[in-house]
Amino acid sequence: MSDASINRDSSREHSPYREFALRREGMIYAMEGGLCLHRHVWKGHPMAHLVSTDRERLIEYGRAVGLPIARLQYKPLKDPRTGLRRDAWHWDLVDDLLPPR
Repeated sequence: MSDASINRDSSREHSPYREFALRREGMIYAMEGGLCLHRHVWKGHPMAHLVSTDRERLIEYGRAVGLPIARLQYKPLKDPRTGLRRDAWHWDLVDDLLPPR
């Protein structure tokens, strides 16, 4: 992976997720089963998706921060390396569940 794929906050070496400067690199990481945090703004409010093809890792993260399993969302995503859709899941993280930068 490129230098842009380096975790934005390297002081969080034990963080269960990674953030990427390039969305494509983050998607590849998620396709390989990692937890990729993708920040954005929705209707003027900061939020993030925590994305992975590894459903169990996402569930483990959710348990650790108090997310109910019913909030885990399934959405097949296109693998940027192949163009093929793969099973993937994500958490919507808002308000107090949104990790600090």
